Amino acid sequence: MGKVNEEFEVAKTEAEWQEILTPEQFQVLRKHGTERARTSPLDKQYGKGTYFCAGCDLPLFKSDTKFNSGTGWPSFFEPIEGAIATSVDRSLFMTRTEVHCRRCGGHLGHVFDDGPAPTSQRYCMNGVAMKFVPEAESE
Repeated sequence: MGKVNEEFEVAKTEAEWQEILTPEQFQVLRKHGTERARTSPLDKQYGKGTYFCAGCDLPLFKSDTKFNSGTGWPSFFEPIEGAIATSVDRSLFMTRTEVHCRRCGGHLGHVFDDGPAPTSQRYCMNGVAMKFVPEAESE
């Protein structure tokens, strides 16, 4: 059996994650990958509802905090309180703030200080790392 990262509430081995995630979800959520810009249907999803972690189903963002950033990735100006955690990412010869699910540690994307009011934050998320549930189904 593989090593389990026990610092998160939802902890699984790499093999267990591979069983429940698609290869694309595994690459992003567990290996800190990035989906290609403009490939996620969630980028153009503007219906009312909630965005959940694809790894553990934790609610992450509400649709009323989503905006079109023009980057090709789903973007939000504010997460649901207590849903995410951040860490410093020094890959790609720069320093960025990585955003991950606070419950399973899955990599979601990065947050930048160039978003709209009221927070001035842009949570630039990988769509493959999330699931959208329309409002009628998410209540």
